[in-house]
Amino acid sequence: MSTYEDNMSAVKETKATDKTQEKHMPGDEMIWLFLLGDMACFSLFFCMFAYYRLDEIELFRQSQAQLDVNIGSINTLFLLCSSWLVVMALKAARKGLAKYASFSMAGAALFGTGFVILKTLEYQHKAALDIDYLSNNFYVFYYILTGMHYFHVVIGVPLLIYYAVSLYRSKHISQTDVDNLESGALYWHMVDLLWIIIFPLVYLIP
Repeated sequence: MSTYEDNMSAVKETKATDKTQEKHMPGDEMIWLFLLGDMACFSLFFCMFAYYRLDEIELFRQSQAQLDVNIGSINTLFLLCSSWLVVMALKAARKGLAKYASFSMAGAALFGTGFVILKTLEYQHKAALDIDYLSNNFYVFYYILTGMHYFHVVIGVPLLIYYAVSLYRSKHISQTDVDNLESGALYWHMVDLLWIIIFPLVYLIP
């Protein structure tokens, strides 16, 4: 009898271990579909940019020289810091550290806001020089790529602020809360990844 009980206990322990070791895909399935579709859309424009650049390489180089690499570099740093803080916030949330997660999200939102401000100033400077999306093919893609990305950041910053406020007010972080945070974090990391591609492609590669 004791042998049977021991065997059943071992089976239960094995099942429990398997469940513990079962890998969990972060975020909701729908957010993954959205991200894949979004990345596919950007990838199409990246390919079109490369194609037109080969056809008008000198024009693209001259137009690229008019961009402010310093602003682009600072914005890259802002988004990298912001993504790192989102990672820290998610780790804290999984441990139930609501306040720490809240402050990390607030910091991420602050860096995201810094990106929006600098990018807005860059657009205003271009407008003052009478440079717009009709100037030439380079600026068509410049405004499409950076504009679409800018729109994503503008959507993402209020989302980070919402998470920061919700976490600060929260007394208990449920698994549902963590799942929602994971979905938001995935979106923000995609925003970061897109800029990591856009910055060298548009600003740096001669």
